[in-house]
Amino acid sequence: MSKKTLIPIGPYHPLQEEPELFKLYCDGEIVRDIKWETGYNHRGIEKLSESKTYDQVFFLVERICGICSTSHPFAFANAVEEIIGVEVTDRAKYIRSIIGELERIHSHLLWVGLAGHFLGYNTVFMWAWKYREPVLDLFEMITGNRNSYAMFRLGGVRRDIDESKIPEIQNILDGLKTKTDLLAGAVMDDPVIHARTKGVGILTKQDILDYAAVGPTARASGVAIDVRKDDPYAAYPLVNWKVITAEAGDVFAKAEVRLLEMYESVSIIEQCLKGLQKSEGQDIALKIKEIPEGMGMGRAEAPRGEVFHCVFSDGSNSPARHKIRAPSYVNIATFRKSCVGQTIADATISLAAVDPCYCCTERMAVAYDANSGKRLMNARELIELSVRKTSEIKNKLI
Repeated sequence: MSKKTLIPIGPYHPLQEEPELFKLYCDGEIVRDIKWETGYNHRGIEKLSESKTYDQVFFLVERICGICSTSHPFAFANAVEEIIGVEVTDRAKYIRSIIGELERIHSHLLWVGLAGHFLGYNTVFMWAWKYREPVLDLFEMITGNRNSYAMFRLGGVRRDIDESKIPEIQNILDGLKTKTDLLAGAVMDDPVIHARTKGVGILTKQDILDYAAVGPTARASGVAIDVRKDDPYAAYPLVNWKVITAEAGDVFAKAEVRLLEMYESVSIIEQCLKGLQKSEGQDIALKIKEIPEGMGMGRAEAPRGEVFHCVFSDGSNSPARHKIRAPSYVNIATFRKSCVGQTIADATISLAAVDPCYCCTERMAVAYDANSGKRLMNARELIELSVRKTSEIKNKLI
């Protein structure tokens, strides 16, 4: 048996809920095995929830993930409202869905930008960051915050969307569609990106089922799962939209799914804006006097996939037990399939393709030879290795 070189990617970053360590065991340039570890950092979110009132928990779970800071309140609200047995007004449903889809757009733009960086396309990186700004401006206009929006509460939302703002919101959405066309064209029509990402990091339908993967990771392999369709909530059953899928299951397919999902998100928001005009005068929140004993399960489709919250109530004003599962927890395990057999240069983009917590997976102190202890490369050099492969492919195609 040949000796393998160990390349560790991760895990230390104090601000993430799921720091990960990826151990790549390589034979030359080829990844022969991969192991991953989580749990380096425990903030005690679930335990903290038991000491907070239900209203305070919304602010707590917003901080589980900065990119998905509406997905967790969404799932938590769905769980507790199931215990209470109430259904929010259509107006509250439309507002909740608008915030959720704006979050999906800005998360996917962030992913596309970072993917461009890993491939050596920093123009795509800068474009994506520039196009996120109008989305964040919309968040600030609607909620007062560019992140951690503090919009959700039991029975509805905390703030209404004034009808006078709808034309301005629509104007920004129109501009966003044009910019998305430009970005999608740059990614989808570039032969180098095709050569660099097609056939890389493939996950088959069976792999998705075996690992119970969710979100764009599953849909890129032809598995049409989406909580918004499978377990409809908020305004999603009130508007027309479709689940975006691809069949190849490679890095390119994951990019394709996310880019096309942004168009669907814009369409959903536009329909919700029309719904707001029809629901003018409705309350944005029901008055919740007490939480009865019981158990509720809430699901929401975050940009990365299904978020799951299970809440147990003992009749007090705080959860008796609160269990949370984020989509990265199941998607990360798929690296065991997507990376083995790939080159080290491809491992970087294969790891990034499922959109894990980037602050975790980007950290690498040093790569070293497990036998001699000789230093091989650091995190920046690993990205440069990926960029160099992109350049080699580009030169061959010219």
